[in-house]
Amino acid sequence: MNVSFEQGPIRPPSEAKSLLIRVTRNCPWNKCAFCRCYRGTKFEIRSIEDVKEDIRCARRIADDIRSLSWKMGEGGSVSRAVVAGIFANEALFNDSYRSIAAWLYFGGESVFLQDANSLVVKTDDLAQVISFIKEAFPSVTRITSYCRSKTAARKSREEFETLRDAGLSRVHIGMETGYDPLLAFIRKGVTAAEHVAGGRNVVEAGISLSEYIMPGLGGERWSREHAVETARVMNEINPDFIRLRSVQAIPGTELYRMMDEGQFIPLSDDDMVREIRLFIENLDGIESTVVSDHILNLLEELEGKLPEDRERLLGIIDRYCDMPEEKRRVYQLGRRRGIYRRLDDLDERRTYDALKDIVDRYRNTEPDAFERDLKAIMYNYI
Repeated sequence: MNVSFEQGPIRPPSEAKSLLIRVTRNCPWNKCAFCRCYRGTKFEIRSIEDVKEDIRCARRIADDIRSLSWKMGEGGSVSRAVVAGIFANEALFNDSYRSIAAWLYFGGESVFLQDANSLVVKTDDLAQVISFIKEAFPSVTRITSYCRSKTAARKSREEFETLRDAGLSRVHIGMETGYDPLLAFIRKGVTAAEHVAGGRNVVEAGISLSEYIMPGLGGERWSREHAVETARVMNEINPDFIRLRSVQAIPGTELYRMMDEGQFIPLSDDDMVREIRLFIENLDGIESTVVSDHILNLLEELEGKLPEDRERLLGIIDRYCDMPEEKRRVYQLGRRRGIYRRLDDLDERRTYDALKDIVDRYRNTEPDAFERDLKAIMYNYI
């Protein structure tokens, strides 16, 4: 099938089941020290008609897939058998068919507007796109987008209300940190005050807000300030979600170069966990849900709603910190290899003993290589 529509490179992990509609190409800022996703690319706002044509194309593909379901005896339902048939036949079905098949299999209810900051588009134009999506796919109940805090601060609350009324239900903002010297250091192009102003505009317009922070971003130099000031900014915004994204200095980024030159000294896993504890301790007077839904996060099970789950979250951190060093190293290895997801996973004895043998070999032969090899594994996830 040659019918296809354009899709960008990334989306939030929480949008894994969303249909991706590309409204803009690349990133209008594209200077953050930790990011290499859009390096060497030019930012473009796609024409509304081009985006609408992609939406029409997605609808035609959805109709084709449902027709295929009837031919397969699945009654129009996009079942596991239908999806498997499409994914197994790469010669006949392209990436667009595979994307739509997976989306319909998971319910066909959510759409994510790509790329890095689609809210930079004029409000009326974006509202038109959102409305067109809802017309083409009546099953859609949630439409979301990335947005920079500076963009959100420049839009009026009334503009966000227009987008809400059109069908925009959630905005994802990469805050990274609320500490101004660190924001300048990582070239984020925004201030803590703009983080607050943008976040409040979204919240007060009645749109769900996910704010992303990067534990470890301040390195050894600014760990405490990063935790405390980021919590202060979150307290002023009170977003629906606070999502943790542990920092990783990626080769080819400015942050990696600064690490090589000694300007950025990364935290160990243990110190990053302690930083997260300090951050959660300083969250006060808000009703946000803390989520640790990323493969680079050591403690994936850190999820809960404030304030009622605060002590449970701190208890998970304390449980990790109170474990003997050997047990912490076993957990780190198991987590980085994708074996462990919760501290309780340590109770499975056979796996624990196998991982402990590896940790012991490192300790007895190359103790300095343990951290290095864990980081090499993490690079492969990015």
